[in-house]
Amino acid sequence: MPETTTESRLGAVKQWLLAKKPELADIDPDLDLIENRIIDSLGFLDFVYFLEELTGEELQASLESVSSFRTLRVIEAEILGGGSKNV
Repeated sequence: MPETTTESRLGAVKQWLLAKKPELADIDPDLDLIENRIIDSLGFLDFVYFLEELTGEELQASLESVSSFRTLRVIEAEILGGGSKNV
């Protein structure tokens, strides 16, 4: 099985999000995903579950940690790129 890189996992995250919002052609790495309704309250838990499946680790999401899910850049650094998994 090929090694999964942070870049390939970030691509998978972007594809997952774009599949939920087909009207978008791309997502800027600094776009606030929550504020711009790319992720809404109903889809947030699905998104966390997707990230857990992708990383193979359980994420401990809390109200204080929502900022870890706000942009692709932060997701890459804090969740996919070896940052704290207890986000």
